[in-house]
Order: sequence, then C-alpha cells, then structure tokens
Amino acid sequence: MKKFGIFCAAIAVAAAVAACGGESSTTTGERETDTATATGGPTTTAEATGTTEATSAPAAAGAATITIADNSFGEPITVAPGSQITIKNDDSAEHSVTSRTAGQFDVQVDGNQQGTLAAPTAPGEYAFYCTYHPSMNGTLIVK
Repeated sequence: MKKFGIFCAAIAVAAAVAACGGESSTTTGERETDTATATGGPTTTAEATGTTEATSAPAAAGAATITIADNSFGEPITVAPGSQITIKNDDSAEHSVTSRTAGQFDVQVDGNQQGTLAAPTAPGEYAFYCTYHPSMNGTLIVK
C-alpha cells in the first residue's frame, strides 16, 4: 500500500511539472528558436511580422494585454512602438490576433492559453481580427 501511495505522488508531481513546464517555441519567418521567461516558465513571442503558437505563460505585471473573452477582443489598447503585448485567451476556443495588413502580425492562441507579440514599430492604428471567427475585430494603437 505504501508503494502505491508513493507511485500516486510521483504521478501527481510529473503531471504538475508537465502542466507548468511544457515546451514553447517562437516562429519568426522561417527561423524557430526556444524561449523562456526570466522566471523560468515557458513563453512564446512573435515579431510584428511573425506567427506563433501560444502557451500558458504568466503575464508581466503592468504589461499591455489583449484579453479575449466571450469571442471578443474588448476595447482597443494603446502601446509604445515595439512593446511586448500579452494575448490572454479566456475562451475555451482557439483564436488568433491577425493583422488586417498582411504580414504585420499573426498570433494563434489556444483556448485558455496566452502568448505574446511585439507591437509594430511604426506609430498608427492597426486593425486585427480572428482568422477562426472573422466577426471578431480589434484595434491596436501604437503611439
């Protein structure tokens, strides 16, 4: 019976490690590299011209965030040129944050996950949408 308890504890630890420490990758154009946050957790980033798959990394305090909830991007957000933006998907469905201008940015975010993207470096308003739900629209303001 004692061995069974140790076995169950080992499985629980392994499950916790797998849930918190999965792999992540960044795809920018054709080049792919692994990244990690300063806290050691997984993260995924995308250049303004790249695409990415998202993971469940914690958001930095005070960082700009696009929160997806109820199939909506919410209000427009304003960020500095080139700043990192956390995309938090609170829905169970996969969504994307895809620029209406081809090649500007395109980040795929699985349900209940998050990812990041680098804001464009040129000031302006950037319209975006979800490729999975084209009626979902948002605006990124770079100042």
